[in-house]
Amino acid sequence: METKILALYLPQFHRTPENDAWWGDGFTEWTTVREAVPLYAGHKQPRVPLGDNYYNLLDKTTMEWQANLMHQYGIGGMCFYHYYFKDGKKILEKPAENLLKWKDINMPFCFSWANETWAKSWSKLQDKNVWSNLKENIKPRENDDGILLLQDYGDEKQWILHFDYLVPFFQDSRYIKVNGKPVFIIYKPQQISCLTKMVECWRSLAENYGLPGLHLVSVNCKLDCMDAVLYQEPQYTGMMHLTKKYKGVDKGIQNILSYQEIINESVKRNIHCNEYLCTFPGYDDTPRRGKSGTVYEGSTPEAFKDALKRILCISEANKSPFVFINAWNEWGETMYLEPDVVNKYAYLEAIRDAIKEYKMIDYSKIKNASKNNEESALLYEQKIQQYRSYWITLDKWLTVKESGRKAIDFLELKGYKNIAIYGLGMLGNHLMLEFNSSSMKLVYGIDGKGSSIHLDFPVYTLDDELPEADAVVVSVVHEFDSIYQELKNKVHCDIYSLSELLEDHY
Repeated sequence: METKILALYLPQFHRTPENDAWWGDGFTEWTTVREAVPLYAGHKQPRVPLGDNYYNLLDKTTMEWQANLMHQYGIGGMCFYHYYFKDGKKILEKPAENLLKWKDINMPFCFSWANETWAKSWSKLQDKNVWSNLKENIKPRENDDGILLLQDYGDEKQWILHFDYLVPFFQDSRYIKVNGKPVFIIYKPQQISCLTKMVECWRSLAENYGLPGLHLVSVNCKLDCMDAVLYQEPQYTGMMHLTKKYKGVDKGIQNILSYQEIINESVKRNIHCNEYLCTFPGYDDTPRRGKSGTVYEGSTPEAFKDALKRILCISEANKSPFVFINAWNEWGETMYLEPDVVNKYAYLEAIRDAIKEYKMIDYSKIKNASKNNEESALLYEQKIQQYRSYWITLDKWLTVKESGRKAIDFLELKGYKNIAIYGLGMLGNHLMLEFNSSSMKLVYGIDGKGSSIHLDFPVYTLDDELPEADAVVVSVVHEFDSIYQELKNKVHCDIYSLSELLEDHY
């Protein structure tokens, strides 16, 4: 099986009423690109598209040009960022919707759901997408929480509405599939407290629509309820494994990193068929962030080509269907393949040449060189994900408590009386305290230590017969999907994660 190259695709190159209101009349991604300035000697800003091609994605000729270009240089498809928010609010959806109508444009595509709240940099939210620090109002208005578009996943009704919107895309002959199953990527699945239940719902809906299933891909974290994982760069290696960051204080910006170093680290990885590697042509988000931005210095078409050759070799040897490039057109982060006035078509030519040359690489040498790093990197990744889950949960819980509420308020509103808790560790103990001042009763606990834990109620393991309860609350946040699957076969009641209870307050 030949591995296909997919490029991530940003659809923010056209006007929207929301962007006009938030960032100024006529704002598009080109606004930040045009206004970028060099912040130190040798800083390569601003970037200018070849032929001053500051295109509008709502023009059909633009997408025709992009489709021809991707085929000419060997890119197998575009992965559109998909922006879908609370109550079905969408933004930047028009380019994909137009492509659905323009059947004559040969652009294979899929979606990556960028499931983050859009907010201003000064908002209290920890996890958010801040589009443009440089264009926002620094001083918030009275009662302004800084939230532009709230991400909220709702319940089954909202999941169905979202899926119904996606179905016409999934059914399009150009939509990228694995064994007939539409590929759908979720950028930050760990933020979706109801992920396991939502995925179950979607898989059932796919069957109802006559699809053979879904091929769901998580980004930078392995989850049991998903089918594959994409190691998206530079985030994956940059955040989890790269330790040699150095500050750019002397150059007037926050962080400067080595492109060559991160490329070298990112290709030291063995994978399986359900793991997708990624590389990137460069990164510099100072057009959006200014002096608080990050720059990867030293990017060249040759270094990019060498990295792409290596991950193509690894991926094809392990029967992985896709390699990703981040990105086709992230001009605001200086992460693009489209021709500019300096490099012209050099990065596209690097892809074409990498496709010709990667089969000459001896995979056994790559495998042996990577083997020693694989186990320690995996353990490190798992620990990072585990602790991050705890941090996010604790931050939300404190926010709820500071407002005078409790995580379990949701359960009382539902009318539950008898509750069981799964996981009696750190978070479980704090959760138990909330029930002391409620009308609900803790009837039993579930924990690996079982009856050796002495409390005011019985404690069982999953090997025991579990009594009846109105609901089970799982306090273990980083393994909820696998725990949920086990509990489903043991209890006949509603199952909630602690994260879901906290999410209800948002």
